[in-house]
Amino acid sequence: MQYKKLGSTGLDISPICIGCMGFGEPSRAYPSWSLNEEASRALIRHAVEAGINFFDTANMYSNGGSEEIVGRALKDFTNRDSVVIATKVAPATHNGPNAIGLSRKAILAEIDHSLRRLGTDYVDLYQIHRRDQLTPWEETLEALHDLVKVGKVRYLGASSLKAWEFSKALHLQNKHGWARFVALQDTYNLLGREEEREMLPLCADEGVQTVVYSPLARGVLARPWGENTTRSETEAAAGHKDETNAPSDQKIVEAVCAVAQDRGISQASVALAWLRSKSVVAAPIVGALKTKHIDDAVAALTITLTNEEVARLEAPYTPRVDFQGVSDPTMLAQAVEAATGFKASANITTGPRS
Repeated sequence: MQYKKLGSTGLDISPICIGCMGFGEPSRAYPSWSLNEEASRALIRHAVEAGINFFDTANMYSNGGSEEIVGRALKDFTNRDSVVIATKVAPATHNGPNAIGLSRKAILAEIDHSLRRLGTDYVDLYQIHRRDQLTPWEETLEALHDLVKVGKVRYLGASSLKAWEFSKALHLQNKHGWARFVALQDTYNLLGREEEREMLPLCADEGVQTVVYSPLARGVLARPWGENTTRSETEAAAGHKDETNAPSDQKIVEAVCAVAQDRGISQASVALAWLRSKSVVAAPIVGALKTKHIDDAVAALTITLTNEEVARLEAPYTPRVDFQGVSDPTMLAQAVEAATGFKASANITTGPRS
């Protein structure tokens, strides 16, 4: 495994990040398709043995269960100083006042809960899980800065923001001398390239790299067009059912399949290799539910697509109105509440991409 620096930092990460949303007892709320601890540990061990040192989870995954499983497994399988643990904060993990959002109170409470579940005294990359519109940026950013200064967090990241929001946050951090966001977690793949308009150029200019979630469009790019999985059948957004873009999406998936067949490799490896051609991308977050998912990601590290292949994959693309699938804040809040069982807020939003 060839490690790389994350953006302008000195932090060494593997160019593959393991997404840990699927690790956690299914009975503990969202997501219902997650793996139990025994199955999750097998995948974490496989990733560690492949040289992967970057793992991304969140306080809300399986209502904290993901953090617990990841923390125990990494303690058993690797050296804490070598591994990079990323987690996220904002959605609720319990009901009641101050249970959700990015207030100073919520942030300081949730970092302690995450550290306890992870079984560690610091998090390498602490990310805001979207934006809290009811809390001033200054309050959120200063609280995050304080976590860095007391040693509970090493680096800061953000997730699913509009370009103007991220630009404002970076400006405020520079203005006040606060610890800066060094990474942005966003959606970017062959079926969703709207970040190329504003966010990716902004990140490149600011020396920030992206950690891409849903690099395979929740599996759509990794299988023949129209083929379903357990996740796509149980989670509506996982299928990316977008009638407007379906014709071009189908052409892209078919192009991925054709390139994969020509090279004798998997579709997943082709789609991930395409991401590697984008310098602003630090690592794709691979939501591994099988060892093959990890192996395909590792295989992609040795694949360099030709200019002709890249053009073939990109040519059918048509712009999306909203790649996230939920543009209405109220709809998003209802979706979160339905999935987790906790009262959500329409003020923690993602909205259409920039």
